Amino acid sequence: MTLFDLVIRSMRKNIKHYYLYFFALIFSVVLYFVFATLQHDPSIVEQSGGKMGSGFKAAGILLLFISGIFVVYANSIFLKRRSREIGLYQLIGLTKSSVSRLLVIENTLLSAGALAIGIGIGILVSRVFLLLLMKLVGFDGFIELSFSKAAVVQTISVFLVIIVLTSAQMLFSVYRSTLLGLFNADKAGENPKKPKAVLSAILAVLGICLIIFGYWLSMRMINSLLFFNMIAVMASTILGTYLIFRVTISWLFYRIRQSKQGHLGLHSSLSLAPLMHRMKGNANSLTIITVLSAMTLAMLAGAYSLFYSTEKETRLSLPFDYMFDEDMFTVELDNDVKASADKFTAELTELDIPYTSTEIEGLTVEGQFEEGATPEWMYSSFEGTVLKASALREAGLEIDMPEAGEAVFYDATSYFILKTMDLPFNVKLFNPDQQVDVAVTKLGEGNVVNKFFGGVQIVVDDAMYEELKTLFGADDRGSRLTYMQAINVVDRDRLEEASEIFRRINEESEQFRFDYYTQYNEAMENNGLLIFIAGFLGLVFLISTGSILYFKQMTEAEQEKKSYATLRQLGFTVKDIMRGIMRKQLFVFGVPLMIGLLHSIFAIKVASFLFISDITVPASIAMGIYALIYLVFAFLTVGYYRKTVDSAF
Repeated sequence: MTLFDLVIRSMRKNIKHYYLYFFALIFSVVLYFVFATLQHDPSIVEQSGGKMGSGFKAAGILLLFISGIFVVYANSIFLKRRSREIGLYQLIGLTKSSVSRLLVIENTLLSAGALAIGIGIGILVSRVFLLLLMKLVGFDGFIELSFSKAAVVQTISVFLVIIVLTSAQMLFSVYRSTLLGLFNADKAGENPKKPKAVLSAILAVLGICLIIFGYWLSMRMINSLLFFNMIAVMASTILGTYLIFRVTISWLFYRIRQSKQGHLGLHSSLSLAPLMHRMKGNANSLTIITVLSAMTLAMLAGAYSLFYSTEKETRLSLPFDYMFDEDMFTVELDNDVKASADKFTAELTELDIPYTSTEIEGLTVEGQFEEGATPEWMYSSFEGTVLKASALREAGLEIDMPEAGEAVFYDATSYFILKTMDLPFNVKLFNPDQQVDVAVTKLGEGNVVNKFFGGVQIVVDDAMYEELKTLFGADDRGSRLTYMQAINVVDRDRLEEASEIFRRINEESEQFRFDYYTQYNEAMENNGLLIFIAGFLGLVFLISTGSILYFKQMTEAEQEKKSYATLRQLGFTVKDIMRGIMRKQLFVFGVPLMIGLLHSIFAIKVASFLFISDITVPASIAMGIYALIYLVFAFLTVGYYRKTVDSAF
């Protein structure tokens, strides 16, 4: 028998162990090839102004990094699983060189097959991904996707590096291991020793405390020490997670076994006992899987929340479709804002585009927060615009009318800080001769007039506005009356047409202004690209972590097969044994998922300062979908265990 015949036989024998790994490898190749194709496609690069090409290039690097770690880690599991087989090869006379060649040839054939199939599938499905991308970013029209030789070469090159890396890993494993080590490799990491009671209890509590501290700090990290706070939160959370898996759980299991005086019963023997013995070996992988799951969940929930909330967030920043405002930047259109507004509305009328137009008066005045109301690192003084609630209602905004003598404070760009402040607080409005304290009793979401890059807006009732106007309106030393005209297009299907007129008028005067439609489209393009990339990277993360857990459980199922045979001989049914095994799987898959979900919830709560609106719904949807896909691997694992128990007798 030649070495190649031995390779073929070995691959046939191990195919049942490889199929999920093979699928995950193919999936990684498909995604990388699709990203490389979109990165090099000239029509996509041109349509997006180069932005998408850069995005896919960055995503491709991250995808390669994820795939590389997954392949190397999975390869190490397979090597450990096949350690006895490798030892037997050497025992019957094969040299280490021959065994190494066998493994390298096997790895090369497997990887080359995955590469060929992955690129083939990638060529077939690239257009589907392109259509999905176009849908997400809101591009209209037809884009022809061409076959990219550069993408093929790039994909082959990067996966050849991974093949070389895993082959080197195999050579290192064969030449470094002794025969005794190979036959005992499957027992490495087991921890049957009794834990030191006091030390274990201290470390167990410390692990929980570190995670609680990380959560506590994450809710208070937005201040002048933001960077250091982020490092501290990540370090305490990751270290706490490791201690939970490495010490806390083992310590709790030991206490449970001690309370039962060693009489665990069938179900606990099949669930609790294997977990106790293998926690030392599994602590690293469970920690990595939990942290990666948390990162993936946070990334997916954040990206989906951005995409889901695009329209609402844009509308909160720009409440009117168009606004002509004297305060918008420094250049005025023909030195007459009203004239430019009239020109815009005249063209809308000429093209028979229905619209509403409302004139709004505002009072621009200097202001300052009362001492101690804001964080130390936040601005304390501002130039704000005081507005009448009734005028805004007439313009079509659905806002609450403030109580007499009170005000509602709006600032879209600072809302994430403002919502952490205690209400009510006072703001002082002043000029060189006058000053008035105004009680702010409520914070409003977003803006009430179009100020895309921020600007404090204070809404008061009519009586208070007239009072402030009398005090400050006639003064030209820091306060002034501001003219604004808010325009909304009634027929939403003609919004694009109206925006083209708006942009042309502003370009003629070398003036740049923001309108709702343009900003919404740009946000959709950015957020659509982000959710496209995050979705596929998240899927790769999910399949990688789920596969690793599955491979490890397959290995443990094989190691415990003799125990199942003994139990069947003693009269226990498959159903009895599976109840204990399902408890174990509930822990193996459920605990990393639950801790990962908890980590990601706090991460999203921190990231929610980026949003003006509530993101509970989109974040919950993203996490729910992730959890459902993740649990598929748990069902696959239970199925594998059932087959193992069935065949054990």
